Amino acid sequence: MRTRHYHLIGIGGTAMGSLAGLLKAAGHHVTGSDEGVYPPMSTQLRELGIPYHESYSPANLVPTPDMVVVGNAISRGNPELEEVLDRKLPYTSAAQTIKEEFIRGRYSIAVAGTHGKTTTTSIIAWVLEAAGLAPSFLIGGVAENFGSSFRLTDSKLFVIEADEYDTAYFDKGPKMWHYMPDIAVVNNVEFDHADIYRDEEAYRFAFARFINLVPRRGTLVAGWDSPIVRELAPKSFAPVEGFAYGDDATGDDVTTGDPANAGIVAQPRWTADDVAFQIDGMSFTVLRDGKPWGHVRTPLAGAFNVRNCLAAIATAVRVGAERDRILEGLRTFRSVRRRMEVRGEVRGVTVIDDFAHHPTAVRETIAAVRQLYPGRRLVAVFEPRSYTAQRREFQPEYEQALAAADEIVMAGLFHPERYTTKTALDPHELVAAWRALGRRAAYIPAADEIVAELTPRLTAGDVVLVMSNGGFGGIHEKLLQALAS
Repeated sequence: MRTRHYHLIGIGGTAMGSLAGLLKAAGHHVTGSDEGVYPPMSTQLRELGIPYHESYSPANLVPTPDMVVVGNAISRGNPELEEVLDRKLPYTSAAQTIKEEFIRGRYSIAVAGTHGKTTTTSIIAWVLEAAGLAPSFLIGGVAENFGSSFRLTDSKLFVIEADEYDTAYFDKGPKMWHYMPDIAVVNNVEFDHADIYRDEEAYRFAFARFINLVPRRGTLVAGWDSPIVRELAPKSFAPVEGFAYGDDATGDDVTTGDPANAGIVAQPRWTADDVAFQIDGMSFTVLRDGKPWGHVRTPLAGAFNVRNCLAAIATAVRVGAERDRILEGLRTFRSVRRRMEVRGEVRGVTVIDDFAHHPTAVRETIAAVRQLYPGRRLVAVFEPRSYTAQRREFQPEYEQALAAADEIVMAGLFHPERYTTKTALDPHELVAAWRALGRRAAYIPAADEIVAELTPRLTAGDVVLVMSNGGFGGIHEKLLQALAS
């Protein structure tokens, strides 16, 4: 293989930083640029010895790289991108690079869905590792078991988080369309990313096409609790293995679209029974075609993680992993950073960091924290940072989801100038609604102000759940430092 110089514009994003690590592991020379890089990717890049510039500039393209990878957050007007276009340097997207460098020639396990992609991808990678299959992987977060978001091995198995967000400014199709899935896992489909999808129909089409990419010899692992996934499953030309929280999942039998496979019926083949939540995790019995397959014990929590585990089991069995090793992998799984990650406990106050930003994820995360910390006062601090989180049409769902906390602190919109009073979520209306329900609630725009106002009122036993899909001004460490002082 010829060593190339790859330069990544926007290297600080989780996907781009992980790609940088994969490219270096493959023997390439890697450089990059970004602004405002924060942990865990800043830490990972530093540990990997990958140099990057903390600003965008034409000077960053000296010496001239063999290939420039343009991140999907980079748009026209970026000075570095403009230099690439002016000089007609070769450029591509991250997803296309992943496809050509790492997926082509390997067996691709691509994990998609509105919720649970990162955790499910991490579970699958670890379960396959526990089974001795040593997969390569690329995950949109740092998997605690590996201490990394990526790995490159000699295995033919490549596990990848298949994101439905757009690929690049010059390729507005979703990244997941590039990943050539042999096994496609679709956990769930629920309208999201209103900034790039005009409506639910367009969003649904992205997943329909993803399912249509699975070859006949492949497998679709489908989340049966999601009505849209049940509707899309018949489009699969590959056999379908459904999974559901219980054996009472609704929906009709499904026949795959391949005429050669006519008559293959897929009910939720994998289900959970006797689900029990404890303060140190959960346990449940796995049923395969209604018959006991094995008993899972895992430190994970929440109904959504039952589904994530079932998806991982179905996938691992499909590639030949042994049952006992699968169960051991689930027992020893250590989650993903920024997914219900305990950042610290000071004076009896526990501070948790979570990436939740869609209202369904917020609701499920709060429920899972309640299961892990029963009887403790829960303070939810939410930053409406993603496009979905700042849109008025989702406001009723956020009102309901966050009302499950004992106290709610709503931060300011990330870019309020992008919205009007008709399109923007209204924090003041939300606070009024929560107070009417008897919750303590406040709108406090900035992270430092939240820390200053909230810290004096926190007492031993409180759990502070911070939810944002960004850095949120380093609020987690600031809270812990304020509690300590």
